[in-house]
Amino acid sequence: MKVYTDPVMNMPWEDRQGSELIWRSAANPIIKRDHLPTSNSIFNSAVVPFNDGFAGVFRCDNKAREMRIHAGFSSDGYKWDINPEPIKFTVPPGVLDHFDFAYDPRVIKIEDKYYVAWCNGYHGPTIGLAYTYDFKEFIQLENALLPYNRNGVLFPRKINGNYAMLSRPSDAGHTFFGNMFYSESPDLTYWGKHRHVLSAGASPWQSLKIGAGPVPIETDEGWLVFYHGVLLSCNGYVYHYGAMLLDRDEPWKVLGATKEYLMSPQTIYECVGDVPNVVFPCAAITDGNTGRIALYYGAADTCTCLAFCYADEIIKHIKENSIDI
Repeated sequence: MKVYTDPVMNMPWEDRQGSELIWRSAANPIIKRDHLPTSNSIFNSAVVPFNDGFAGVFRCDNKAREMRIHAGFSSDGYKWDINPEPIKFTVPPGVLDHFDFAYDPRVIKIEDKYYVAWCNGYHGPTIGLAYTYDFKEFIQLENALLPYNRNGVLFPRKINGNYAMLSRPSDAGHTFFGNMFYSESPDLTYWGKHRHVLSAGASPWQSLKIGAGPVPIETDEGWLVFYHGVLLSCNGYVYHYGAMLLDRDEPWKVLGATKEYLMSPQTIYECVGDVPNVVFPCAAITDGNTGRIALYYGAADTCTCLAFCYADEIIKHIKENSIDI
């Protein structure tokens, strides 16, 4: 199986201990809630290879409980220097200059730019977009979609000559529903060709709502997409994550999706925090030579964690244990 990503020689990695398809880092949580003097929590954040190390955009809720995103750098993917000041966007003339909140960012390099997609506050949650070259200056673009929407995730290359995005239309609150959709744009401003991808309810762990996680990983088998699924228990929401495989040329077509979750909240740092019982993947660093994947995920809406897997094993599992498509 071929993975169409660049080699990452110094990626964070720990060998598997046991038989799990996805295994947790022994260093978890790698970023604790009080990493910054002003932070109440740091979670649901996104990182990418950058220069000789890594860069990222981090959700840092402060002690006033304002939701903000901050830039950061690391040489090894474990120890992070996060800017204590939130990102202040450069807004070009004619672009909407409106900001209420920002959370759950994703980051991807497309051609020569690093794009950031996040949940942006504009009369409710919608998908904000910006780009950077150096993770120091961020140029804000128009919001991609109308409120209400969450989990906007760009594909790492154009599809059919257009930029492509997965998202989850929602509501203004804590959403008792959520299905995944695909959209295209010629210029990152005007979006259309909206296509249904997958609905919640295929199995109990994803019965309430689903949403895209890290940026899709291109393989010769299709686009590998990790996604979160939510069920409503007697004790509230429980967030798990699984994976799906999408057609390379028509990514709204699902080739398979995991019937069983790949990870559920089980450790103390995933079950105890501001929002208990949450594992929420937002970033994947993938080595194109080996197919090794390092997954960054938020735990209990409180801290940032790492887990590891192999692309070929996940795809094999999807094929052998898929929901009915």
